Amino acid sequence: MLATIVIGAVVLALSLRIRPGDAAFYPATFALAGVWVVGALTSGPLRLGRIQFRGRDRRPLLTPLLVGLGLAGIFVLGALLVRELPVLGEQVRAVLGFAVEGPLALLLAITVVNGVAEELFFRGAVYEVAPRYPIATATVANVAVVVASGNLMLGFAAALLAIVVGLQRRATGGVLASVITHVTWSTVMLLALPWVFG
Repeated sequence: MLATIVIGAVVLALSLRIRPGDAAFYPATFALAGVWVVGALTSGPLRLGRIQFRGRDRRPLLTPLLVGLGLAGIFVLGALLVRELPVLGEQVRAVLGFAVEGPLALLLAITVVNGVAEELFFRGAVYEVAPRYPIATATVANVAVVVASGNLMLGFAAALLAIVVGLQRRATGGVLASVITHVTWSTVMLLALPWVFG
């Protein structure tokens, strides 16, 4: 588990040091997803989770989608403020360089694949091995990996997202809700933030 976290942190840091538009970015980010998926699958079985709805167990679908959209809306509003703050705005712009360079379909694929992979590992594997404080443990591990890349704004975003999806993981008993929320949020960020900072 710890080895996966360290390897993931190194791969993320290296991928964010690649120049935007460089073709090496795409295999590097897919490699990062591979690290998370392998780490998740080698840790044991993962559960999708269920919620009670009208007296029956159902897979969580609509609620996590709406949570992802709501969270994205909050982040877009926050981005309108952050873009006016030079230091913070530059950290966001550094990451957005990747969102405006390259084919949108490939960027969407990277966004979706990495969102799913992160949730399988952090809200799946890491959450499972922390019986006393699983939300805090998964959140700290997730944020530590992101902050190791050197971008504090990414770390801040990761912390807020990790808390929300951690609560979903606890409420549903599985990773499906957190996957849907993460992918929805990150897709909106990919599409909206270049416009906000443009």
